[in-house]
Amino acid sequence: MKWPVVDLKNKVVGEIDLRDDIFCVDVRPDILHSMVRWQLAKARQGTHQTKGVSDVSGSTRKPFKQKGTGRARQGRIRAPNMRGGGIVFGPVTRSHAFDLPKKVRKLALRTALAAKAAEGNLIIVDKLDMGGNKTKDMSQSLSKNAWNSILFIDGQAVDETFARTVRNLPEVDVLPQQGANVYSILRRKTLVLSKDAVLHLEARLS
Repeated sequence: MKWPVVDLKNKVVGEIDLRDDIFCVDVRPDILHSMVRWQLAKARQGTHQTKGVSDVSGSTRKPFKQKGTGRARQGRIRAPNMRGGGIVFGPVTRSHAFDLPKKVRKLALRTALAAKAAEGNLIIVDKLDMGGNKTKDMSQSLSKNAWNSILFIDGQAVDETFARTVRNLPEVDVLPQQGANVYSILRRKTLVLSKDAVLHLEARLS
């Protein structure tokens, strides 16, 4: 399909052919949900840990004799029901990651791109270059275009000047094409791709 190409001031400078099998696929919320769960689970550190009965410090002796005290019988001072005792079924260090087929992951990225196109929140720019390095100018330009929550995706490498210009702006993210992912795309309202990013993404998802 044909899609207009604009500059960062939102002026049309041309058009580009987008592949229908990537930017026009059916939007599958179930696929997007599975992919976001996979990404967030994979990103968890899993370093939570509590001490069980065998981990807490303390003696193996009985706290008091078995009979004659009028109290409930106790076998050790490290028991979970004792003050300072171990935790029962507490979290342990582990990986939260789970498997998701590569085909599903590629379909999820296609679906995320298609969802932005269907919503009208996909913008293709000629290149990520404002012709300056003033954050104030960039902020005014984004506000003028109503680009409040935005993800910029560039080609093989992000222009360093552009990255410095936008890094202090709230709700603005910048990624190279190899870092494009479903979660980052969905968490921002507007997706801006450079022409170079489109070429790389189409090659990656073909």
